[in-house]
Amino acid sequence: MTDVAAAPEKAMWTEDRVSTLKQLWADGLSASQIAGRLGMGVTRNAVIGKVHRLNLSGRATQPRSTAPRTARKSPREPSIPGRSPSMPTAGNTALKPFAQTAPRPMALPEPKPLRLIDSAKDGRITILHLSDKTCKWPIGDPMHEDFCFCGHGPRENSPYCEYHARMAYQPPQSRLRRTG
Repeated sequence: MTDVAAAPEKAMWTEDRVSTLKQLWADGLSASQIAGRLGMGVTRNAVIGKVHRLNLSGRATQPRSTAPRTARKSPREPSIPGRSPSMPTAGNTALKPFAQTAPRPMALPEPKPLRLIDSAKDGRITILHLSDKTCKWPIGDPMHEDFCFCGHGPRENSPYCEYHARMAYQPPQSRLRRTG
C-alpha cells in the first residue's frame, strides 16, 4: 500500500463538453456559471484553463442602455446652529484636519548624563545581559566580536534609554527636514 493520496479525478474534456463550453462562453456566461452547467467535477479554474488553451475570446457584450446616467447626489448633513460647517474635502481626508493646523514643537527635557551600570565583566552588555531594566539599543555590527547593547536604564514604556529613544522616535517634522 502506498502513502500517496489519491488525486481527484480530472474533468474529462469530451468533444460534447468542449462544444458546450464554447457556446456558453460565446453567450457571455462566467467561468463559474459554465462550471456549474457542465457539472461532474468541472471547476471554475478548469473552465478558465480550457478557455485559454482553446484561445477563446470575443465574448458576447451585454446590452447597454442608451439612456444617460444621472449622477448620484451625496446626502448632506443638516446644519446645526452653533456648529461650524464641515470643511470641504477631496481624496484621502483621514488626517486633513490635522494637516491644516501648525504643529507645535514639543520641548523635550534634557537627557540625564549617562552613567555606568552593573555590566558584564568586560563592560559590554550582550544579549544574555538584556532585561526589562536595560536599554536594548544595538551598538556596532552584529557580525563583529565587539558588538553589544547600550544597557542603560530605559525610559518608561520604552525599550530604550532617553538618549536612544530620542534617536528612535523622532517627531515627523524632524525626519522630513533631515531627508529633504
